[in-house]
Amino acid sequence: MAPPLLNLDGIKLTFGGTPLLDGAALSASAGEKIALVGRNGSGKSTLLKIAAGMIEPQDGEVFRQPSATVRYLPQMPDMDGFADVRAYVEAGLGPADDPHRATYLMEHLGLTGEERPNDLSGGEARRAALARVMAPEPDILLLDEPTNHLDLSVIEWLEEELARTSSAVILISHDRRFLERVTRATVWLDRGQTRRLDKGFAHFEEWRDQVLEEEEREQHKLGRQIVREEHWLRYGVTARRKRNMRRLGELQTMRQRFRGHRGAEGTATMVASDAAESGKLVIEAKGIDKSFGDLTVVKGFSTRIQRGDRVGLVGPNGAGKTTLLKMLTGELAPDAGMVRLGVNLEIATLDQKREAVDPQETLAHYLTDGRGENLVVNGEQRHVVSYMKDFLFKPEQARTPVRELSGGERARLLLARVLARPANLLVLDEPTNDLDMETLELLQELVAGFAGTVILVSHDRDFLDRTVTSVIAPDGGGRWIEYAGGYTDMLTQRGGSKLEDRKARSKAEASEAGSKAEQAAPKGPAKKLSFKQKFALDSLPKKIEAVTASISRLENNIADPSFYERDPASFQKTIAALDKERTTLAALEEEWLELEMLREEMEG
Repeated sequence: MAPPLLNLDGIKLTFGGTPLLDGAALSASAGEKIALVGRNGSGKSTLLKIAAGMIEPQDGEVFRQPSATVRYLPQMPDMDGFADVRAYVEAGLGPADDPHRATYLMEHLGLTGEERPNDLSGGEARRAALARVMAPEPDILLLDEPTNHLDLSVIEWLEEELARTSSAVILISHDRRFLERVTRATVWLDRGQTRRLDKGFAHFEEWRDQVLEEEEREQHKLGRQIVREEHWLRYGVTARRKRNMRRLGELQTMRQRFRGHRGAEGTATMVASDAAESGKLVIEAKGIDKSFGDLTVVKGFSTRIQRGDRVGLVGPNGAGKTTLLKMLTGELAPDAGMVRLGVNLEIATLDQKREAVDPQETLAHYLTDGRGENLVVNGEQRHVVSYMKDFLFKPEQARTPVRELSGGERARLLLARVLARPANLLVLDEPTNDLDMETLELLQELVAGFAGTVILVSHDRDFLDRTVTSVIAPDGGGRWIEYAGGYTDMLTQRGGSKLEDRKARSKAEASEAGSKAEQAAPKGPAKKLSFKQKFALDSLPKKIEAVTASISRLENNIADPSFYERDPASFQKTIAALDKERTTLAALEEEWLELEMLREEMEG
C-alpha cells in the first residue's frame, strides 16, 4: 500500500463537557476515495478542518506529506472580496496549475464566470466553490457536503469527475447513492472515535449494525463479570481472609469501564401530527400553463393526486419544480388551465429556503411560538423538552440560541416544527439537506408510512426510490411527465437516459415541422395499457386483499354479542370503520374491473 499523504492519529478535541474527538484517526493515500460518516454533531466537519489545517487539535499527531497540496470545500463558501466567480475560482490555482481547467469546470458546472458573488443562489455558490477546489487537481481533496443544493445532472457529473481524479478524496455527504458510487473506503466517526472499513459506503450499514451488536454483547458480558466479582468480594473466603488487592483493583477498573461506556447515540422519533382525513381527491390539475416573459416553465400539464399518493418532483435547478409545486398547492395561480384542491386539506410545508428563524431565538421558544413550555402534537399536550428529545436534542439545549446549532441540528429543528402541525398533506422541498443517515432513514419511514398525502422535491435519488409512488419530471419546452414508481423506475421508462440528455433530445424532437405533422396525423386507439394503468392493474389485487382482510376483522369484532354492552362508543366507531372499508372495497373493485376490461379490449 502506498504511504499516506495524510495521517491523523489520536486526535483529541473538547469544547467543554464530553470530548468531541477522543482519539480519532484518519488517513488517506494517493487516489483513495473515502466516505467520512457519522451523526450530526459527531465532529465530522471538525475532523475534516483539522485535516485541512484550519483547526489545531488539543492532542494527537497530524502528518501531511510536505509536498502534498490540500483543498477543502466548506459548507458555506466565503466569496467576499471577489468581483466575479472567475476571480474567485482562479484564486484557488497555484503558479503551475492550468487556468483552462478552471474554465472547463465552470462550464460543466453551469457557470460563465461572470456572475457576481452577491447575486448567486445557494446552488450556484456551491458550484463555484467546487470549481475552485477541484481546479488545481490537488493531492488531497476534502469535501464537506458537496452535493447540497446541486441538481441531479450536476451530481451525476460530479460522480464521474471524482471517479476519474487521481486526488485522494475524503468526503462527507448525506446522499447515499453518491457515496455508494464514489467511495472505496469508509471511516465511521462515533462517540469521538473512528473505525475504518476498507470497503465503500454500500457495505457500511451492515457493518455498522454488526459493530453495535458486538459492542452490546461485550458490555453485557462485562456487566455479568462485575456481578461475579462483586459476589466473590462479599462471600468469597479468599476475599475475607487475604483481601486480594489485585482482584479488587481489577473490579474497580471494570466498574469504571462499565460506567464510562458511552452507548450508541439515541434514535430520533419522527411522527407527523395527523389532521382529519382529506377527501379522496387531493389535487386535480388540468392543462395548466405558466410562463415568465418568453420562458415557458409549465405547459399543458395535467395530473390527479389522490389521498395516500406520494409524489416526487425532480429536474435540474431552474426547471420550474418550485413553480409547479406552488401551482399544485394553490399558492400560485396558473396562466391557463385549472387547479382544484380537495376538501378538508391541512397542509404543512417545509420550503426550500426554510422559513426565516431569528438566530437569537431559543429552541424552546421557536418550537412553541413563544406560548409557554408546552405544545400540542397529535392532539396531545407535550412538554417542549420531551418533544425535543424525539429529535435528538438534549434538555439543556432548550435555552440554546438557534445560531449555535450545526447545519444538521438546524434541519432537525425545522422538521420538528413542521411535523408538530396537524396535516394531511405534507409539502417538502429538499427535506434531506443536512440530515445525517439515521435521521434520513426515519424521515423515509415517516414519508413512506404517512397516512395522508406527500408531495416532495428532492435531488436524493435513493430517498426518492424508497419513498415515492410516482415521479414528475421535465421533458423540455415546459412539458412535464408523470411516471409510476421511484427515480430508478423513471429512468427505466425513459430508456435509462440522464435528465440532461433526455432534455436535449426532447428539444430536438419538438421542432415546428414535427409538431405540425403530429397534429395532422390521425390518432388511432392505444395499442396497450400505459405504464401507470398497468402498475395500477398489478397493484390493485393486493390492495383489495388487504381491505377484504380488514373488513373480515371488523365483522368478527361486531359479531361479539357483548361488544356493544362493554363499549358502545367503540362499537359505533367499528360500525363506521366497517362502512368506510366496504365503500373503499367497492371503489377498488370497480377500478380494477374497468382496467381489466380495457386490457382485454386492447389485447383482442
